Amino acid sequence: MGGGRPLTLKLTLSLSLNTCFLLSSSYGQNCAKHSFPNNRVFKTCSDLPVLNSFLHFNYDTSSSKLEIAYRHSGIGSSRWVAWAINPTSTGMVGSQALVAYQQTNGTMRVYTSPITQYQTQLQEGELSFNVSDLSASYENDEIIIFATLGLSNNGTMLNQVWQEGGLNGNIPQMHVTSGANVQSMGTLNLVSGEAGTSNGGGSKLKKRNIHGVLNTVSWGILMPMGAIIARYLKVFKSADPAWFYLHVLCQFSAYVVGVAGWGTGLKLGSESVGIQFDAHRTIGIILFSLGTLQVFALLVRPKPEHKYRLYWNIYHHLVGYTVIILSVINIFKGFDILEPEKKWKHAYIGVIVALASSAVLLEAYTWFVAIRRKRSESEGKLPYGGVNGGEGNGVYGHGVRTQQA
Repeated sequence: MGGGRPLTLKLTLSLSLNTCFLLSSSYGQNCAKHSFPNNRVFKTCSDLPVLNSFLHFNYDTSSSKLEIAYRHSGIGSSRWVAWAINPTSTGMVGSQALVAYQQTNGTMRVYTSPITQYQTQLQEGELSFNVSDLSASYENDEIIIFATLGLSNNGTMLNQVWQEGGLNGNIPQMHVTSGANVQSMGTLNLVSGEAGTSNGGGSKLKKRNIHGVLNTVSWGILMPMGAIIARYLKVFKSADPAWFYLHVLCQFSAYVVGVAGWGTGLKLGSESVGIQFDAHRTIGIILFSLGTLQVFALLVRPKPEHKYRLYWNIYHHLVGYTVIILSVINIFKGFDILEPEKKWKHAYIGVIVALASSAVLLEAYTWFVAIRRKRSESEGKLPYGGVNGGEGNGVYGHGVRTQQA
């Protein structure tokens, strides 16, 4: 029992030393400890939660002028950094940004850039508020942007965004769309100096990903599978009428999931003022309209022997193949907009190649069946066993009508 007290004392001392070490390390990262050259002083600062970033500022309530120094530490010379205020929302689009990077000749470039879309090249342009005394420096793997902003109409609670990305020569490239790069946004109280976090960007990115997955699975995979089932399984008597129900199940599921993806896209559009992907949006509207027409066309499908059935078939196939072609085009446009990891685009390309290869092989087989059956009938033999002659159309136009006994 007597040895317990020294052991307890040692543990307490060890814990105290470790705590002091952690606190001193944490305190060493505190923005308040940073000293600027030329005795430049900022009264308030905030340790931003991600991307090794810090914001120092002075705010004059009478003039609504905000003097800032944005620091981004641990950054290489072939990277750009940006800090922005978003007057209209919590995300990137709509942000009024200050951008800086070291050019290939070693000099610093710093300029203003209004962000109007996701795939921005950070083009130079005027902001919605006045900017003066704009400069930047790069030293010890740290870029600092200095500026004075006139914020007369923006209030004292701001939405801030900060970011970093790679350079191709002297041209900024798209930043990473995962991890800390989609968490680098929040609020800033100019009076108290408190910086809050925001999940708006992560939420919007999640909606974009959901939109992409739903539309890829529905229009880009289920819809072509349904068409393949209808065109090729119909040939076999053993698959009748199972092929029809499989076809309807695939197409109806594709439509329901596709409508959900389309609705998510509309929601994203309403939350992203100023963002326009005109071609992607237009094709999406056309797909929804044609898909809806296909669903309603099932309700007025004539019976096989009806005189208008041929025209209905032409309409049904024409609209169906148009939807598939437009779907694949629009999905690749979506990949260009979202810019996910390359493996996802490659995976979809693999799926499309597999579906197309299956269609080619099955098409060749149906021609083989049609030619063999025609030869058998010309020799007075029974049609090729196990093959359904269809509704007088043979193997989708490749064969001849089954002879009646």
